Amino acid sequence: MPRTKRGARTGMLATAVAAALTVTSAASAASGPRPDVRFVAHLNITDGQRPENISLEPGGGADVTFAYSRQIARITPDGGVHVLATLPTPPPGSVTPALTSPFLGGVVRTHDGTLYFLYATGTSDLTGVWRLRPGGTPHRIAALPADGLPNGLAIDRHSGLLYVADSVLGTVWRVPVAGGTPIRWAAAPELWPTGFLGANGIKIHNGAAWVSNLDKGTVLRIPLTRHGSAGRIETRATGLVGIDDIEFTGVGDTLLAAMNQDNEVALVRPDGSHSTVLTAADGLENPTSLAVRGGTAYIASGAYFTNTDPNVLAVHVEHGK
Repeated sequence: MPRTKRGARTGMLATAVAAALTVTSAASAASGPRPDVRFVAHLNITDGQRPENISLEPGGGADVTFAYSRQIARITPDGGVHVLATLPTPPPGSVTPALTSPFLGGVVRTHDGTLYFLYATGTSDLTGVWRLRPGGTPHRIAALPADGLPNGLAIDRHSGLLYVADSVLGTVWRVPVAGGTPIRWAAAPELWPTGFLGANGIKIHNGAAWVSNLDKGTVLRIPLTRHGSAGRIETRATGLVGIDDIEFTGVGDTLLAAMNQDNEVALVRPDGSHSTVLTAADGLENPTSLAVRGGTAYIASGAYFTNTDPNVLAVHVEHGK
């Protein structure tokens, strides 16, 4: 999640993946870019192509939201960019909480190619969860509070429910993929902001919603109870200053974290320990989101602070022995 408006800002990877990624920042800086990093696309900053969130397409492509241009786009495996939709302009005088400008956040894709994504404008007519079916036009399926900032989006593919991390209201909302009235699924101090943005990235994994808190630098685990309610929040990692999105490397609880302002990606282990595995030397420019499939992790960089080269890069890692 950017700070630009405040003057700054599913294949399984086995055990060997984590080992392959445990490279320190100092080593990366000393040896230059990692040889297994490749750029999927260099995006056009002049056209506002700053990727905020990413979801993978079959065949190697990716769908991204462009944070402030109100666009959702598809990046082809050869790096081509095709705008799928542009969201409506909010009324004059509208102010998006925390960020001022209209903001496109999380995106997820279902097996039939339908895209769900988040739009925040500070207005009750546009803020919420939107859906785009293949070949169709986008429309809102669930309204969310205009005084919030829907940011991270995750889908529970078993239940067909969407989970939304609201960075301003410190809330996780739950919405059926068919649309309807959101349920305030989780709200607690662990999710609150302490000055800018709280709950940020979110993933559904191993029977829980995992949420990052940007201001507090934490990764939280919220169990999904058998009745569908939220269990007690557990803090699983701390000290991750400026954490944005998260993504798991496989079936275990090891995850990757995008460290936006510091131009880093961290590997966070199940015990909460973490180390830097990618840096600006590898091409990161304020990484905002991650997606993992098979032996490849895709990282989107919004270049919110560097203002140089928003991009999507990929890191190939071998399956474990």
